[in-house]
Amino acid sequence: MTSSSSGLTFKLHPLVIVNISDHHTRVRSQSQPPVANGGDATSSSSSSNSLAPRVFGCVIGVQRGRTVEIFNSFELLYDSSSHSLDRSFLEKKQELYKKVFPNFYILGWYSTGADAEDSDMQIHKALMDINESPVYVLLNTVINHAQKDLPVTIFESEMHVIDGIPQLRFVRSSYTIETVEAERISVDHVAHLKPSDGGSAATQLAAHLTGIHSAIKMLNSRIRVLHHYLNAMQKGEIPCENSLLRQVSSLLRRLPAIESEKFQDDFLMEYNDTLLISYLAMFTDCSSTMNDVVDKINIAYERHTRRGGRTTAFI
Repeated sequence: MTSSSSGLTFKLHPLVIVNISDHHTRVRSQSQPPVANGGDATSSSSSSNSLAPRVFGCVIGVQRGRTVEIFNSFELLYDSSSHSLDRSFLEKKQELYKKVFPNFYILGWYSTGADAEDSDMQIHKALMDINESPVYVLLNTVINHAQKDLPVTIFESEMHVIDGIPQLRFVRSSYTIETVEAERISVDHVAHLKPSDGGSAATQLAAHLTGIHSAIKMLNSRIRVLHHYLNAMQKGEIPCENSLLRQVSSLLRRLPAIESEKFQDDFLMEYNDTLLISYLAMFTDCSSTMNDVVDKINIAYERHTRRGGRTTAFI
């Protein structure tokens, strides 16, 4: 399958991937019985992923010039007999989302599977009256432990002439993962959830450190590849690519920003504010504990004095 030549830049937010994965997991669990104890969980999971029904939905976001940013998604009803979507349900969901997110538009649709199928083009064409050039986000739900990249593919549609007949074909497009602060906090919270099998804190810490080590190792390998590429470009072994040099230069200009005086002042101010909030929370907790102790002492002293004929309170 060829790559896209549209020149669009796609930015995908983690919420979309989480929504698609959650949609697939719910449909799979509802359509198939649970795995019996003692069975091979890995093989059962792989087979259930391959046999699970596909899920469909719409992706929404904004397009600014040549940049398409996909923020969110919602589910759709799909008729497998006619290979079509429930249009009334789609219009109703679009109207509801438009009230909550007035700046978001339907950019395309999503599904699950290993690759785009022939029937997918029929759904793609049906959405062209909403968006003349919809995008297709495909999530591969088959687990592949050797794969390092995300199992997500974004397709665009282009008109190709085949045997003298113009036909729409899916072409792959590159994308980057874009996150906001709220998404980073949510993903970090999900990553620190306690495992359902009752794993200990040490197990969770080991898994967390392993993830950090893998991320640093991947970052180091990519920086090394970029360094070798620039050295080869400097020696004339490969042709000079100005667009890549501009991106590298833009990346390097960001690095000194963390060593500026303004950054240090802002960092220290935020650090002091965080410490102050922690101290206030600690004082509040201590005050609440002291109040509980005082109430208990007063109750105990009042009971003791009533037996002796006095009603004077301790405090």
